[in-house]
Amino acid sequence: MNDKSPEGTQPLTNSVIANEQQPTVITPEPEDAGRRLDAVLAAHIDDFSRNRLQALIRAGQVQIGQRTVLEPKYRVCAGDTITLIVPEPEAAEPQPEDIPLTIVYEDEDLIVIDKPAGLVVHPGAGNPTGTLVNALIHHCGSSLSGIGGVKRPGIVHRIDKDTTGLLVVAKNDMAHQGLAAQFADHGRTGPLERAYKALVWGAPTAAKGTVDANLARSTANRQKISVLKTGGRHAITHWQVQERFGPQDEAAVASLIECRLETGRTHQIRVHMSHIGNPLIGDMDYGSGFRTKYNKFHEPLKTQLAEFKRQALHAGLLAFAHPRTQEFMKFESELPADFAGILQSLRKI
Repeated sequence: MNDKSPEGTQPLTNSVIANEQQPTVITPEPEDAGRRLDAVLAAHIDDFSRNRLQALIRAGQVQIGQRTVLEPKYRVCAGDTITLIVPEPEAAEPQPEDIPLTIVYEDEDLIVIDKPAGLVVHPGAGNPTGTLVNALIHHCGSSLSGIGGVKRPGIVHRIDKDTTGLLVVAKNDMAHQGLAAQFADHGRTGPLERAYKALVWGAPTAAKGTVDANLARSTANRQKISVLKTGGRHAITHWQVQERFGPQDEAAVASLIECRLETGRTHQIRVHMSHIGNPLIGDMDYGSGFRTKYNKFHEPLKTQLAEFKRQALHAGLLAFAHPRTQEFMKFESELPADFAGILQSLRKI
């Protein structure tokens, strides 16, 4: 750290970063009160740029007292104690890991995976290892397409960590370009088909419909997505009720919905279904208020719901034209056991 203090501050006595694995604790000077958090950190720490500090804040690496602050624009208060925890440096490239994969189809150009719950697609903040990419590097070696970059080789599309189902990966650049073009079109004019099974609370009044609502990162919680009236990214989900569950002549307590995407935004189905009043069962980000409904059910459904710690969403159908032969390829995946078990119990209500 430089001996010269920024204008308007006193010489610093706070701890400095000896290495990237030790927390750095900063006690702001009186003149720091009311300033942005990122600006205060930048004034007190020479080791990182302001952009890097902003990224660390958004990644949850900064605490004020015992509270994690995710907004760089947070205004520092007198008496705040700021703790910065910088994660260990990640490897420049993902490493191969022997993680079991359920391979539905594979040839020299592509591989179709049936992804289990809990498997992250590619390395990122909080998930530097143990991802599908690490497993694919081990399985495919150096043949994966490089278009996605070193952290996302071969990745054409993603599904959430706790969403299960089908995903196609390119094994060379030709396949990546051909598949990416189809996913960019979202099946509007081409052969791509993607359908998801979703178990939701209640049931829409209509048999089918479309949610057309723009999405963007929540300003209150950067880990979540919000619907916006203006701005954000255009997002369209087509849905159709396949089954309704509950006693006859009463409102449905839950329903099985098929969702088809016309756009592919982060958390799109989860946010859109919550937006129309039918959040996914098990979704604690967008349907936590419905958790109290568990107690209304008899066993075994009550226990099944309590133990189901993820959103009930399954990518069950994937179809596309093979990028080399143009042959139409269609794959379907059975529901995972935990999802299927809840569905079976709902049918007995």
